[in-house]
Amino acid sequence: MGATLSNLTENPNGAGAAGPGLGDIPESCVACVFMNLTPPEICNLARLNRAFRGAASSDSVWEAKLPPNYQHLLSLLSPLEKYEGLSKKGIFAVLSRSVPFDDEGNKVVWLDRVTGGVCMAVSAKAMVITGIDDRRYWSWVPTEESRFHVIALLQQIWWFEVEGVVRFPFPTGVYTLSFRLHLGKFSRRLGRRVSNFEQTHGWEKKPVTFELSTSDGQQASCDYCLDDPDSDDGNTIHKRGCWIDYKVGEFVVSNLEPMTEVRFSMKQIDCTHSKGGLCVDAVYIIPRDLRKRR
Repeated sequence: MGATLSNLTENPNGAGAAGPGLGDIPESCVACVFMNLTPPEICNLARLNRAFRGAASSDSVWEAKLPPNYQHLLSLLSPLEKYEGLSKKGIFAVLSRSVPFDDEGNKVVWLDRVTGGVCMAVSAKAMVITGIDDRRYWSWVPTEESRFHVIALLQQIWWFEVEGVVRFPFPTGVYTLSFRLHLGKFSRRLGRRVSNFEQTHGWEKKPVTFELSTSDGQQASCDYCLDDPDSDDGNTIHKRGCWIDYKVGEFVVSNLEPMTEVRFSMKQIDCTHSKGGLCVDAVYIIPRDLRKRR
């Protein structure tokens, strides 16, 4: 089969070939095949010949890759006139980049480039954080390690509480919500990434409670111990000095919900001890299947 395909590709238009070549396949047939492929696969095959290239630009192919609410996503772009008249392939390409859906750009959505699923990120800047305005407790740190180029660094606090909410017309499906956190302060020295744990304390004493709820009554909660410096278990994931996605739970969106409100929080409000040295980046909401693939 490999030799046959090689012969076909050597004569993409069938010229001088004893048998038919790939160029003899009708563009409509190629488009039908492309309906079952991923966007990266389609773009790779588009380089074979003219028929494949034409099918790879077909609106019918790319509309099948777009979510049902892609028109709403387009309406978030500014200026909207700039994107009028785009092909469906062009729309997919534009929506594959971060699209803000709040005035400050602290909440963004985008399409996964493989599955076309709607993904969302909510910056710590868009959350309600206890004590965030007091520099004794929190500070904002610019960094290239965040999609939003800034994170919240907790220096020390007793009452730890972070809350947020989003309202969005999610397409039908099952979604996973997680917090992206980092234990320890990090920086770059002489081109190398280094972490400092001088302020990291208190997270091993009691777990942090994570919760989510939706406007249609769905709820999920879980507890995570963010630090375990004394663990000798070789199988335990090292929790310091790296970004970790803490899964809070899942929620289901049905066709009956034109707009879904999702509330989320994490808290550790035991005031018998202080906590510190934690970086809060963002909350991510992605399709469940995408999380499994990652």
